[in-house]
Amino acid sequence: MMPSESGAESLERPAGQVGTDAASVEATAGAAGGGPDPETSSAPLGRHQSRLSWPQVKRLDALLREPIPIHGRGNFPTLSVQPRQIVQVVRSSLEEQGLHVHSVRLHGSAASHVLHPESGLGYKDLDLVFQMDLQSEASFQLTKTVVLACLLDFLPVGVSRAKITPLTLKEAYVQKLVKVFTELDRWSLISLSNKSGKNVELKFVDSVRRQFEFSIDSFQIILDSLLLFGQCSFTPMSEDFHPTVTGESLYGDFAEALEHLQHRVIATRSPEEIRGGGLLKYCHLLVRGFRPRPSTDVRALQRYMCSRFFIDFPDPVEQRRIL
Repeated sequence: MMPSESGAESLERPAGQVGTDAASVEATAGAAGGGPDPETSSAPLGRHQSRLSWPQVKRLDALLREPIPIHGRGNFPTLSVQPRQIVQVVRSSLEEQGLHVHSVRLHGSAASHVLHPESGLGYKDLDLVFQMDLQSEASFQLTKTVVLACLLDFLPVGVSRAKITPLTLKEAYVQKLVKVFTELDRWSLISLSNKSGKNVELKFVDSVRRQFEFSIDSFQIILDSLLLFGQCSFTPMSEDFHPTVTGESLYGDFAEALEHLQHRVIATRSPEEIRGGGLLKYCHLLVRGFRPRPSTDVRALQRYMCSRFFIDFPDPVEQRRIL
């Protein structure tokens, strides 16, 4: 899920500005002998950015090609969806409706897995972030309508679509809908159901004050160049011919965050800004063998986390539910 300072999340179903410093998107072939676009791939990277290695690009491509079942409720059939397919269909449909998508990114634990699969954390949800302009309530509603309509494209052959409405698709395949529309936070989430808990989470982000808890889950990988390569190139990827893919760390320093992931280090900035304080994730990391870096004032860190947790969840019933 997307951490946020705001408590303004509106669940429609019981059940910094992202990429402000984003790298320009590389759209063609890649690093070693692939003929990259000189105006993009030669651009200097900031400390928060890094180009993915060939093994990392291969893992990313495999992850985006792996079919994920979207389980329907009642008599609705299971949809088999490749992440790259749903990204392409949703993006194209949004653009057709005049909703421009600036970039699409893989975020969170799945991005961390691509960068360093030996961390032992693995990944569960597949977080796909569409960075776009959401300036009005109407744009939120249109985005939701477009995404639900896209699910029709993934229904099995032979299923009648005549009487299936967006509301029907919502009831059948959507695990959760979230919308946040405040002065500083404008984003929405559509989570598609998976019985094993491996939900496909489509996040449409205009702005959000905080989108990570710890350095190890602060990674975003820009997918545009890889997706375009798959659409335009008839030559299979290889070490000598593949798209240039850029990753970012919202923590601020990519190399430092990756080192934390590789060496199981717990580090964050301003934990009091994280919804829930990051307390539960912190406990989870401790159980998995991660430890705060030696320079950390652990007592102060834990105090901030607990304080924010009780501010956000003051009701004992809600505390038990969260735990």
